[in-house]
Amino acid sequence: MVGVGLRYTFRAVAGWGNIKHARLFENQLLIHFKEARRFIPGKYEVNLDQKKLKTPLGRVFQVPNESLALAVANEWDTQKDKIQPDTMNITGLCYTALDNPTKKTKENSVSEILEFLGTDTLCYRVNEPERLKQLQKDKWDPVIDWFQQRYQVELKVSNSLLVPVIPQQTKETLQRHLFSFSDWALLGVSLAVENLKSIVLTLSLIDRFLDVETAVSLSRLEVEFQTDQWGKLEWAHELEQTQVQSKVAAAVIFVHLNSESTEYLKKCMKR
Repeated sequence: MVGVGLRYTFRAVAGWGNIKHARLFENQLLIHFKEARRFIPGKYEVNLDQKKLKTPLGRVFQVPNESLALAVANEWDTQKDKIQPDTMNITGLCYTALDNPTKKTKENSVSEILEFLGTDTLCYRVNEPERLKQLQKDKWDPVIDWFQQRYQVELKVSNSLLVPVIPQQTKETLQRHLFSFSDWALLGVSLAVENLKSIVLTLSLIDRFLDVETAVSLSRLEVEFQTDQWGKLEWAHELEQTQVQSKVAAAVIFVHLNSESTEYLKKCMKR
């Protein structure tokens, strides 16, 4: 039995069934936390068979809002005969946030995320074959255009192995934006960036300009093109894509579950 509680008041969480698709999981959970509005300040714990869940370093597992606790409980609830940690990405992000095994600071996190800016997937283009070159332009340019307008920054693209020059003002603007996230939310941003190899796609996802399937597809545009040309191992290709979608979906959920509470509480205080 999986339970969630505020401090020492525990409530059972009904199972939501097996989540077989990352996008379904994302939509189901986002709808749930928007409608439930369970952003009550406090420390929520998760119980597994009446025992408190603990982190790998032995800390009692406590998260800042009920919706995040419910997301973790759902991941545990979908485990069956064998526990599979690689299917519990939100739980893993919480573990990292609570234990911080590498003693990473907020400055470290922001700096590591910004390092991807110079090698952002959408900023590297090919010169040939012509079909792929045109495909990148058609699919990636609208996202870059939106990103530049949304954040009032300038991005450069490269058609060679040379790293595109990123204007200093762009770096500073995005740095300020990343610092606006909480330490916990930054972990989600980092996981999404690592899997998409793109800050542009990650922030487009977080801002809900793109959905998970589209963002992952755009990040794998060249891979998809090559496999269409030369064939693919069906099961291996689909498994890899599903795993990336699952991690990215979990990362975006984690960002929102660690960002929305302040906005909701402010709205409540104004009423």
